[in-house]
Amino acid sequence: MALQTMALTPQDVNRIAHLARLELSGAEQAQMLEQLNGFFGIVEQMRAVDTRGVEPLSTPLSALHAVELRLRDDLVTEGNDRLANQHSAPAVEGGLFLVPRVIE
Repeated sequence: MALQTMALTPQDVNRIAHLARLELSGAEQAQMLEQLNGFFGIVEQMRAVDTRGVEPLSTPLSALHAVELRLRDDLVTEGNDRLANQHSAPAVEGGLFLVPRVIE
């Protein structure tokens, strides 16, 4: 499988910085370009690995030995205390929070 590299250009970095409302100096833009292209290089390397037939791991340790998952029972631990939760609300009616209309 051939690696198809996704390389960003300085214009891409400028656009990303603009969208993120960042002002980057020339040196910062060059550093960001190098870092982002390095990141995409790693992603492409990972995409090149054939993972067909590999079962997902619940934890990285399960690659070494069997791991018993410690899941707790799904039990209700707190009751429904709606009145106490709505006590600080500015407006409540019929057990529901009242909020100002924002859409006509």
